Amino acid sequence: MRMIALLLLLIPGLIAVFGIKLMRDSMFSDYYYILLNTGVQFFVGLVLFILGFFFIGGFIVYRDRKNKYRAIPDKEDQYTKTNEE
Repeated sequence: MRMIALLLLLIPGLIAVFGIKLMRDSMFSDYYYILLNTGVQFFVGLVLFILGFFFIGGFIVYRDRKNKYRAIPDKEDQYTKTNEE
């Protein structure tokens, strides 16, 4: 099951990396012929990067909410824990 989750995160990660590559190549005027010009290539790269980034971020947020993980605990929780000890 963990291998499937790793593959599900690897594919959007590779899409985001390819988006970064498209944006970088368009900055140096090296474009793919299927994309009409460097402006279109930069926009396609930006969209691919944002989609990959949001998919990975959404997966992490979903997993943390499911496991009830809080990166920064509430101040009330800290106050009650110190008084209980």
